[in-house]
Amino acid sequence: MENIPFWLIFYTLMWTIIDGSETEQDFTWHLRKIPRLVGERTLYLSSPKYEADAKLVLNRVCGIECQKELPVPSLSELEESLSYETVFENGTRTLTQVNVQGLILEPIQNTTRKIIPRRKRQVYGIDSRFSILDKRFVTNFPFSTAVKLSTGCSGILVSPNHVLTAAHCIHDGQDYVKGGKKLRVGLLKMRSKRNGKKARSSKRSRREAENGDPKQGAQEELNMRSKGRRRKKESGRGQRGSEGKPSFQWTRVKTTHIPKGWVRGVSGHVALDYDYALLELKRPHKKKFMELGVSPAIKKMPGNMIHFSGFDSDRSGQLVYRFCSVSDESNDLFYQYCDAEPGSTGSGVYLRLKDPEKKKWKRKIIAIYSGHQQMDVSGVQKDYNVAVRITPLKYAQICLWIHGNDADCTYG
Repeated sequence: MENIPFWLIFYTLMWTIIDGSETEQDFTWHLRKIPRLVGERTLYLSSPKYEADAKLVLNRVCGIECQKELPVPSLSELEESLSYETVFENGTRTLTQVNVQGLILEPIQNTTRKIIPRRKRQVYGIDSRFSILDKRFVTNFPFSTAVKLSTGCSGILVSPNHVLTAAHCIHDGQDYVKGGKKLRVGLLKMRSKRNGKKARSSKRSRREAENGDPKQGAQEELNMRSKGRRRKKESGRGQRGSEGKPSFQWTRVKTTHIPKGWVRGVSGHVALDYDYALLELKRPHKKKFMELGVSPAIKKMPGNMIHFSGFDSDRSGQLVYRFCSVSDESNDLFYQYCDAEPGSTGSGVYLRLKDPEKKKWKRKIIAIYSGHQQMDVSGVQKDYNVAVRITPLKYAQICLWIHGNDADCTYG
């Protein structure tokens, strides 16, 4: 599956997944009025211990069957869950309590269909993932928006300064994970030559490898340089560009935000609905980022399809892309069987719909891939690959984190 030309994937996919009875008007980004999320007061908390083990697979979470038994949350319960922790680079931590305005509470509506239990693995049947090895794709939009976290997860660029990822990549529900105190984000970059001379690598690149081993990082730099000198200039459309492990530019994280709903949990378990976090980078990047969007219902998605790219742990250093149809949905979650492995958790799930103003196709992030989850359903353990939907309330919260106020968060 890795050698299929990408122009064939994208152009074929966009038209074959649309049923003949449907029209382009069915697949348009429709802006929605977003509730206001206003910070009421900020409290200082004790510094985190950073003693939790990073886990890429969560156990015993409240799944779609569990959610059906839960009562509709009250406004005060929503405000408590949407209150959020902020951890700063110097180790200080705050809790911001919020007030929700302009929200119309509606009953929870799950469109549950019967899902056949699968074996406890994250690649189902034939592996349909694609490793992006051609530099013409890996360093260009939308693939260039994918980033790697030093804790082993993935994430996606959502502003010049911010990365969206899964909450459990930095917090296990009780404490922040080991390594979170010096959390770093790796951005894909190309190697280049300046005036016929080798481009100088930054000190950070030389001393940091993907696993934090300085010696391995330096050796990787030397190996990549050696390969680059031997590689001839590409010619012809069908030839593949730079192969092997991509190069990362590592940037420290300045602040992290996670919703209190994740810390608090549901019925004693972590609340999968709130498995998202935002990281503010210490230095801005210059890459094109992907905008946020409110998650539409399955029936509003071409072919029920979602897409995401991440750094799966079984394909070391490679950016891995996949797309698949959503099997089921609740108000807050997508249930699907996209082939994925640990390391891709935290990836931004996106759609490509029509922009009503510019009349062009536009990609937006509509969910965060939470990973492979094992859940108790009527006393029986079942497994799914799950993504956390960006609802209007979550859009308001993430937008507030990015901009610092709700002035730019009226519609989404």
